[in-house]
Amino acid sequence: MDVLNPMTYDAEEDQLRDRTKYSQMDKHLIPVEFQQQPVSTGTTIVAVEYDGGVIIGADTRTSSGTFVMNRFTDKLTQLTDRIFCLRSGSAADTQAIAQVVTYQLDFLSAEMNEPPLVRIAANCVRRMIYQYRDDFLAGMIVAGWDKKLGGQVYSCPLGGLLVRQPVTLGGSGSTYIWGYLDNNYRPNMTQQECYDFVLKGITLAITRDGSSGGCARIAIINKDGVERIDVLGNDLPKVFDL
Repeated sequence: MDVLNPMTYDAEEDQLRDRTKYSQMDKHLIPVEFQQQPVSTGTTIVAVEYDGGVIIGADTRTSSGTFVMNRFTDKLTQLTDRIFCLRSGSAADTQAIAQVVTYQLDFLSAEMNEPPLVRIAANCVRRMIYQYRDDFLAGMIVAGWDKKLGGQVYSCPLGGLLVRQPVTLGGSGSTYIWGYLDNNYRPNMTQQECYDFVLKGITLAITRDGSSGGCARIAIINKDGVERIDVLGNDLPKVFDL
């Protein structure tokens, strides 16, 4: 990324903007209240710490009211080499926050001549959410690995709170899986156990939440780097659905 000339928009935002330009026929067929709905990630995001790193995951559905605008959105946004944020809320607001924070961290990294800490990235996100709390609709999770504290997960919900947690959820789908988290999470899980825990949680949320759907994107972050895994809808774990 060019630090002196940061990007104004990303390709995903341009595509979403184009898709909300309704034709004359659409304006007659689609109710007015649906046409005016903001583009929302309406999502399920999960992050878990394990000994050695973190595992993060999210679904891939972006919606506007009851319309699915994008079936394969990437809600795991990279801020630095080993720090990611997970976005829920307004797609435009969370993308703007991620772009500004990425610029700030690039500048800080060049100034300090070392990678920024995860908690610094989380504080940058928290400051943006709090500063624009009356204008932005953004709930985010910041997770990553650094050489000082290892794997860390920070929750930054609406309003600008910042708290480190060993496991956290966010988005509309999270309300459906808190019971799953309470019953299945335990400290000191292995990397494979955390991966299965995150994947099944996203699958359960996709099954129940109408604003979550598509596939599951998962990232494993540790001292060795980042491993990205995309699990297609047909390959998600089988769960019982009434």
